[in-house]
Amino acid sequence: MRVHVLTTAVTLCLAASLAAAAGAPSAARTTSSPAAQAVQQRPGNPVIVDCFWHPHVRPADFMLACGDGNSRLSSLRWSQWGANSAKAKGVNWVNDCKPYCAAGKFHSYRVVVRLDRAEPWKKRPQVQHYTRMTLTYSDGRPDGFPRTVTYPLWN
Repeated sequence: MRVHVLTTAVTLCLAASLAAAAGAPSAARTTSSPAAQAVQQRPGNPVIVDCFWHPHVRPADFMLACGDGNSRLSSLRWSQWGANSAKAKGVNWVNDCKPYCAAGKFHSYRVVVRLDRAEPWKKRPQVQHYTRMTLTYSDGRPDGFPRTVTYPLWN
């Protein structure tokens, strides 16, 4: 009898935990992140999509190398964010990967960032997102990089 009561108690606790976990995503959907609110407030302006598939408008930081984190933008100051393009100044932190990436050092390079080619986002077709980023290095630049680098952005 004691085993049956203990088994029932454990089963009920497990069921309650699963129900709470299952309810969390729907509760999370009702609360909007600041980026989602910005998207709702300005439906005509595109977003930039990050590594976790979250939309952002005028982010202060942006990860370029999603897989290993060896290149990121920081201290972004946006002077323009419109339907056709966006422009910012900031810093590109790049790992030199010498002698290998885990032992490498990060170096900072001043850049001008330009976003353009807005298209419907596959995840949310009603939302436009920028599909191309161009970095122009102002001073120095990472070894082997040209002064201007263009990247396709994920969809």
